[in-house]
Amino acid sequence: MAPLLAVIDMQRVFANADSPWIVPGCAELVPAIHRLAVAFEEHVIFTRFVPFDQPPGPGAWADYYALHPFFLRAESEELTHLVEPFASQDVPTLAAPTFSKHGSRLEALAGQEQAIVLCGVTTDCCVISTALAAADAGLRVRVVADACAGMTPASHEAALAVMGGYEGHIEITTLAEELAGL
Repeated sequence: MAPLLAVIDMQRVFANADSPWIVPGCAELVPAIHRLAVAFEEHVIFTRFVPFDQPPGPGAWADYYALHPFFLRAESEELTHLVEPFASQDVPTLAAPTFSKHGSRLEALAGQEQAIVLCGVTTDCCVISTALAAADAGLRVRVVADACAGMTPASHEAALAVMGGYEGHIEITTLAEELAGL
């Protein structure tokens, strides 16, 4: 049985050129992620970063949204949608208001293998947050380096280096390696 492929936050807010949170290279990931999603068949979930249902109380999230209030406006809701072609497909999704998408649902979907493969954006925020939380919970994690993008090439590489240091918990792979292993 194939592990779970978790496609992290391939959303308009990170891909649209006019978005305040544009991730350079996000749009260019679509062909690689599409190939992975097809290869992993029904063992795929797409995650989405969404605002909290209620405004967060005091703390880091309140500070975060004080810096980025645009994301809380009703007209920004469409930015939380997946990019094409995934938005037009009936793909399973997991929405969370946190950087990490790890949690009970992701663990349940990982099944008996307790293994997940991560790709998407951003390597240096949501991908690394998900990878570290999942590894800490005991999941085997693989991160597809060339199917991820960071805010900068340097921060992408730095995040990969950090995750690569979790030997035995997190493995850094490539698109070719993942496709060959299925």
